[in-house]
Amino acid sequence: MFLGTYTPRLDDKHRLVLPARFRDPLADGLVITRGQERCLCVWPLEGFRAATAQLAATPLTALTSKTARDYQRLLFAGAHDEVPDRQGRVTVPQPLREYAGLVRDCAVIGANSRVEIWSATAWAEYLSAQEDTFSALSQEVPPGLL
Repeated sequence: MFLGTYTPRLDDKHRLVLPARFRDPLADGLVITRGQERCLCVWPLEGFRAATAQLAATPLTALTSKTARDYQRLLFAGAHDEVPDRQGRVTVPQPLREYAGLVRDCAVIGANSRVEIWSATAWAEYLSAQEDTFSALSQEVPPGLL
């Protein structure tokens, strides 16, 4: 499980140092791909394989769905696999940096089964915009969970 918010920077070679708490689960390999809201998703390699296996097991009707095809194209076309170096650094390819608007300052957040990489500015704007929604959602959480 990935938890927390961290604020690393991209170096001059477009590498990002993964937070120390995230390094062990990602040490054997990871996949970086487009996420929703213009962030990047980082999956442990095995987690990404499991998610793609679920996509492959979808009923035939999903394969004939334009929405499903569009989603899969964007997910896989933007995917980049990598193994972090000894310092826990990963290179973020140019197309993914452009998609997420990553220049230097980043926000790396734990999102349960995956990690998300945001531009620091976009993350701050997202948090600000979602605060009221987050407060209102607590009414929809099953009783006793929170």
